[in-house]
Amino acid sequence: MYSAHFVDANSCNMSVRPAQKESEMVENASRDSSRPRFLIADDHAIFAEALRGYLERRYPVVGVVSDGRALIEAALRLKPEVIVVDVAMPILNGLDAARRIKEQAPNIKYIFLTMRDDPNLAAAALELGPIGFVLKQATGTELLKAIDNVLHGKPYLPAKLRAEDWVATKARARQYAKELTPRQRDVVQLFAEGRPMKEIAGLLGLSEKTVEFHKHHIMEAFNLKNNAGLILFALKHGLISVDLEPSVHARAAHNGR
Repeated sequence: MYSAHFVDANSCNMSVRPAQKESEMVENASRDSSRPRFLIADDHAIFAEALRGYLERRYPVVGVVSDGRALIEAALRLKPEVIVVDVAMPILNGLDAARRIKEQAPNIKYIFLTMRDDPNLAAAALELGPIGFVLKQATGTELLKAIDNVLHGKPYLPAKLRAEDWVATKARARQYAKELTPRQRDVVQLFAEGRPMKEIAGLLGLSEKTVEFHKHHIMEAFNLKNNAGLILFALKHGLISVDLEPSVHARAAHNGR
């Protein structure tokens, strides 16, 4: 999901630097073990590289990845202290990727970036612990404040997304996550992205018949008539972004005809 609104406190726009190889980033980060190491996950290369340049003024960055499944692999291999992740990641969204990483690496901290000022999504992210939740329209100063909060064990949410109490937060999280199992979330996202059956089966380690079964069950259970309905369902549940390339939505809808 692309946006380039982050600026620092001195109103200096984030600059894009030449991409580094992961090995170079890891080597540079290893030179300063006193500061927390960051991993960036965003599927827009220009934004991700600009963010890397901005963060590297203060923190070592060990890698940049562009989809949710690559994030899981990199996080478990590189073991960063903090992951800055776009919620709307392809193949596997950032929130579900973070949940799976937490099962194996519970001490990693998260800063979620998103264009969606959705209080239910923010509440669902908070179930991972003291996370940062920053809108991509925010300034660099706000991003740094979120990072500082998270590093000190405190959550950070924009004021308009904060629930009045813990009970309200839990209710919002349940509202966001209701109805779908993790496997169903995978299937819905991948079909809504317009990916063919064979690719989805390979990504999920399932047979095409099993994938078709899951899709059929979801369509029946939620009264979805075609892939256009599935796309809208995925948008409603925050599994894909409204700013995906138009060709992605068109391909997904066409596949359902």
